[in-house]
Amino acid sequence: MRRLAFTLIPAVLAAGPAFAHLDPGAHGSFAAGLSHPVFGADHILAMVAVGLWAASLGGRAFVALPVGFVGAMALGFLLSLAGLPLPMVEPMILVSVLVLGVLVAAAARVPLSAAVAITAALGVFHGHAHGTEIGGAGALAYLAGFVAATTALHALGATAGWALGRFGGALLTRGAGLAVAIGGSALVMAG
Repeated sequence: MRRLAFTLIPAVLAAGPAFAHLDPGAHGSFAAGLSHPVFGADHILAMVAVGLWAASLGGRAFVALPVGFVGAMALGFLLSLAGLPLPMVEPMILVSVLVLGVLVAAAARVPLSAAVAITAALGVFHGHAHGTEIGGAGALAYLAGFVAATTALHALGATAGWALGRFGGALLTRGAGLAVAIGGSALVMAG
């Protein structure tokens, strides 16, 4: 667990917002959308944590949490495109990293509806941020790109959570959640 934390923290600190997106004119709208979540440590940590939590809850949560997050993220994107403001988007994205990391670290067992509501509420803020930073990208291709990247990050987290739980026990999954929370804390302190 210490090795994971010592590897994750420098990577999180090295990632900067300047690399958050590709130019859609040079790379295309899909690539710009695809790059947005994977070039931002805050998005990566939150989205992987959704998968970790989904795996630790198991059952229907394995699919429901990622689907709830992605659906709400698309809604947040549409709200942004419609010009509807959402307060404290960037701080809430950082909060999402901390909350999701703590939920995984604490092995929080909540009803499925509550878990989906939590992940969906946080997903709205991620989607709104994507919409705010769309630049000159075409909306549908950009949306498809960041949905694909988010889905891949959820799958990565869910696969890691499943493997950690199966081969290392719940303690390793909780350690991964702690690493996410520590990474989120580092982002808060850096911002």
